[in-house]
Amino acid sequence: MGQFVVSARKYRPQRFDEVVGQEHVSKTLKNALQNDKLAHAFLFCGPRGVGKTTCARILAKVLNCENRTEDFEACNECGSCSAFNGNASFNINELDAASNNSVEHIRGLIEQVRFQPQQGQYKIFIIDEVHMLSQQAFNAFLKTLEEPPPYAIFILATTEKHKIIPTILSRCQIFDFKRIQIPRMVEHLQHICKEEGIEADKDALHIIGQKADGALRDALSIFDRMTSVAGKKIDYDSVIENLNVLDYDYYFKVVDGMLTEDTAQVLLIFDTIFKKGFDPDIFINGLAEHLRNLLVCKDAKTLELLETSDSLKKRYQEQAALAPNSFILTALNIAADCDINYKMARHKRLHVEMAVIKMTYIGRAITLSNNPAPVIIAEKKTPKVSNQTVTAPKRVVSATSTPPTTPSKAIEQKTVTPILPPAVEQAPIQASANAPVEQPNIVSEPEPEVQKATQNSDINRKKTKYDMPSLSMMEEDEEEEVSNTNIQLDATLLNNTWKAYIEQLESPSVRAAFQKSEVKVKDAITIEIQVGSQMAKGMIQQEKNLIPFIRKRIPISNLAMEINIDASKSKQLIQPKKVLSVKDKYELMRKKNPMVHELRLRLDLKPDNQ
Repeated sequence: MGQFVVSARKYRPQRFDEVVGQEHVSKTLKNALQNDKLAHAFLFCGPRGVGKTTCARILAKVLNCENRTEDFEACNECGSCSAFNGNASFNINELDAASNNSVEHIRGLIEQVRFQPQQGQYKIFIIDEVHMLSQQAFNAFLKTLEEPPPYAIFILATTEKHKIIPTILSRCQIFDFKRIQIPRMVEHLQHICKEEGIEADKDALHIIGQKADGALRDALSIFDRMTSVAGKKIDYDSVIENLNVLDYDYYFKVVDGMLTEDTAQVLLIFDTIFKKGFDPDIFINGLAEHLRNLLVCKDAKTLELLETSDSLKKRYQEQAALAPNSFILTALNIAADCDINYKMARHKRLHVEMAVIKMTYIGRAITLSNNPAPVIIAEKKTPKVSNQTVTAPKRVVSATSTPPTTPSKAIEQKTVTPILPPAVEQAPIQASANAPVEQPNIVSEPEPEVQKATQNSDINRKKTKYDMPSLSMMEEDEEEEVSNTNIQLDATLLNNTWKAYIEQLESPSVRAAFQKSEVKVKDAITIEIQVGSQMAKGMIQQEKNLIPFIRKRIPISNLAMEINIDASKSKQLIQPKKVLSVKDKYELMRKKNPMVHELRLRLDLKPDNQ
């Protein structure tokens, strides 16, 4: 059985040209060698597994190479390169600061700096994880790092540059290493597959690159793990199964179910994912990433931000064409809120399911918010639902824009509430808290733009019994229009109806608001209600049973109701209270009941102010 060498070591770059994704560092170091302007101290910083220590070793190898190539690479043939390749070079010293971080270790390194190189021109010291050095070790290293001998070169490497003291940073040339992009990782993995004779799907290599999170060393470790499982053929299914990654297909099916408002399909897919052992937070975060990719695909300029294969990009574009921006943005907001509150939820699965259900009905909530009901509609034939006649919810329309009231002049605020004919019940759909819902202050009739947007909706949802009948649908049904000419609107009938409704009210505050209001006939089809405050007006508007009750007693076509606020009456009702002292209260009680004074004398009591 031969000794296995992991890919991260077997395919470790030996030249600057072989370093993946760090061309800016390689080019700068080569130019410094070409111009003979090499610094005495370097600091390589960046994430893990991006090539910091590898570049440090390549630079040390090139510095002592006896026969450099024309592009300033090591020849790999001279005595110095052979000693380096065999790990037997006395001119290159590596120190792991994670385990050698005391002052004594730095003093030992300083002692080695005193001796000149035995072979070659330079003596190189590579200190890995330099941020782990103690404060005393940094202070002991400062003088040597600032003024080393001409043959000494220090190369420091770290993943946490912010932990290094500024006096060390100011003495080094700093090179920031970047995270390696997924396409570059996939190219490198494909090269290794070709060298090893392994057949691998490109989508599977993309999953490995995404799982590595910008670290090529992690990608190579995952690649070795996949070769142990799948052998000479790495396919997409084996990778997602062994890396505990959810398949893209699940998210595509979930979004398709949301766009068609198929709640059953969405919940069944989530149940399948849950039974496979995935936590709900993994699903909701993956769904948020999927929605983000759909938003990126909306514009060709941002398509390059999608780090997936070409075949998957095409699939994202097809679904993004079906999903409107309003749906994607609202769903992203719901997913973000679900992720934030996930840790605090006691029933985590239900918490995620509720978020998914909200996403499913985003299209309906937006459609209803953009399709306002008309102001006054002629009475039509009453459709029947389950042998019951119900009344459409009332719509309050502000007739005029009213300036603020002044103490000297009373200005009326009018609100016209049409008493609509019976219509199909509109279910109280709870729109998402994140869905943009706007209620205009002045409504005359449905705008053509709103109707056009509703007709050309991107989401082709199924018609249900909860759909609100539009104005065009009501105009089509012009048969048997109700016209009661025998009943006339008079004050006696109106007052009796108003008193009858007050008697059935249970809330004392609401009953008081109705009793203090003044109701009268304005014209043949208009009822005028005068109230003294905005609070009373709101209480009357919130009574959903008021309109059906009045219409049942007074069935007149196009019957409307105005609610006016009399500012002068409001001023009389709200009087500033006078602040009374204890003595004033006593005198007031004494006037109302003279026996209070006699009681005070018998008990020898005195008010506080006396």
